Amino acid sequence: MALFYLAIYLVALGYGGYQPNICTFGADQYDEEDHREGQSKVAFFSYFYLALNLGSLFSNTILGYFEDEGIWAIGFWASAASAFAALMLFLLGTLRYRHFRPSGNPLSRFCQVISAASKKWSVRMPPSGEDLYEENVKDSSNCNRKILHTHGFKFLDRAAYVSSRDLDTQQTINKNPWRLCPISQVEEVKCILRLLPIWLCTIIYSVVFTQMASLFVEQGAAMKTTISNFRIPPASMSSFDILSVAVFIFLNRRILDPLVGRLKSSSKGLTELQRMGIGLVIAVLAMVSAGIVECYRLKYADKECAHCEGSSSLSIFWQVPQYAFIGASEVFMYVGQLEFFNAQAPDGLKSFGSALCMTSISLGNYVSSLLVSMVMKISTEDHMPGWIPGNLNKGHLDRFFFLLAGLTSLDLFVYIACAKWYKCIKLEGKYDENDNYDNKEDKESENIKL
Repeated sequence: MALFYLAIYLVALGYGGYQPNICTFGADQYDEEDHREGQSKVAFFSYFYLALNLGSLFSNTILGYFEDEGIWAIGFWASAASAFAALMLFLLGTLRYRHFRPSGNPLSRFCQVISAASKKWSVRMPPSGEDLYEENVKDSSNCNRKILHTHGFKFLDRAAYVSSRDLDTQQTINKNPWRLCPISQVEEVKCILRLLPIWLCTIIYSVVFTQMASLFVEQGAAMKTTISNFRIPPASMSSFDILSVAVFIFLNRRILDPLVGRLKSSSKGLTELQRMGIGLVIAVLAMVSAGIVECYRLKYADKECAHCEGSSSLSIFWQVPQYAFIGASEVFMYVGQLEFFNAQAPDGLKSFGSALCMTSISLGNYVSSLLVSMVMKISTEDHMPGWIPGNLNKGHLDRFFFLLAGLTSLDLFVYIACAKWYKCIKLEGKYDENDNYDNKEDKESENIKL
C-alpha cells in the first residue's frame, strides 16, 4: 500500500513540474515581437491542448480496455513506455531550443513588494504618481521587458517610493529589496492581483469539467452499455469529448477566428476573455444536457424497476451530446485560459501563469468532492437516499446537474463583471493586435528596419 501511494504521488509531483512548464517552454520558442511568430504562438496553445487530448484518447480507450479486462500490468508498462518516448522526443530538440534567463524566485519578488509597501503605509505619496524608483537598465540583472506604470492598486506604489530612509548620507539610494522595489517589480505584483479574480471564476468551470471523469461515468454505467455481445466501457465515452475538442479546435482556428477577424478588421479573432466566457456558456449547456438525459434515464428505469440496480434500457449513446458540449467548452475555456495567463503574466512569471490554469483544474476536483458531500448531507433524509446514492435509480442525479448549471450561470455573470474590470498588461514597445505600437519611437524604428 505504501508503494502504491508513493507511485500516485510521484505521478502528481511529476505532472505538477512538467505540465505548467512544458506549456510555457513551448510558447517561449516563439518571439511574440515578430508578427508571424506571434500568430504561431497563439496557434501553439490550441495544438498543445489537442496533443494532451490525443494522449487522453489512448488512455480512455486502450488503457480503459486493459483495466476492464484486469490486465493492469500491461497498462502500467504502456504508460511507462509512453513517458520514456516523450522524454526522448523532448531531449532530441535540446540543441535548437530557445532559452530565457530566469529572473529570480517569483514568490520572494512578490513578498518584497508587499513588505516594502506595508512598511511605508503612512507615507504621503505625491498626487502625480511620478518620481517612483526604477532600476537603471545597466545595473539591473532583470532582462525582462518593462511593464508600463498603471494607476490601479495605488497602495503598492509605496513600495517604489524613495523615502528619506532609503537614502544614505551621500543621498545615494540604498537598494534594500525589502524596503524599496523598482516600479516594474511593483507592476508584476499588480498583474498577478488582476489575474486572480479571473482565475477564481474558472474554478467553477473545472467543477463541471470534473463531472466527465466521475458522475458522467456513473450515469453511463447505469445505462445500456451493450451492442450485440460487445460491452462499451462507460469511461471510454470521453472519446467523444476528445473528438469534439479536435473538431472545435479546427473550426475555431480555420473558420471562427478568421471570420471574427474580418468583422473586427483585426488580425486576431475573439479575445481570450471572450473565448473563456463562451466556454462558460457551453458548460451550462453541457450540464443541462446531462440533466435532461438523466431525467429520461430515470423515466425508463422507473418503468423497468424502481428499486433494482440494473442498467436502464436507455442507450449510453444518449450521453454523446453532453460529452460533445464539454469538449467544445474546453477549446474555448482551457485553450483561451492558457493563452490568457501566458500573455498577461509578466515575463519572469510565465510558468506561474500556466500553473494557474492547472491549479484551477486541481481545485475544481476538490470543490466537486466538497459539493457532492454537501449535497448528499443536505438531501439525505430518513426515507430519502439523497440525490447521488449508490443506486442512481433511487436518486436524483438530474437535480445535481441542474444545480451545477445554475452555479455556472451565476459564475458567468461574476466572470463578465471581472472581465470588464480587468485591464490588460501593457509592455513598453509591445506589438498590439492591430499591428500598432505603444509609442512613436518604436513605430519609427520598425519603419527604418522595413
